[in-house]
Amino acid sequence: MLIGYARVSIDGQNLNRQMDQLKATGCERIYQEKITGTKKERPELEKLLDKYAS
Repeated sequence: MLIGYARVSIDGQNLNRQMDQLKATGCERIYQEKITGTKKERPELEKLLDKYAS
């Protein structure tokens, strides 16, 4: 199963293009968040890594 991660930096940005590309690639589960790159905490990325990283 392919897993994807999509992120934009600000609320005004849109995840649609990233989501479309990840779905076209075959991702069955996509984690997504709107959070600035300057923050160290990325909750959805951490969930992804906790669940799928070995």
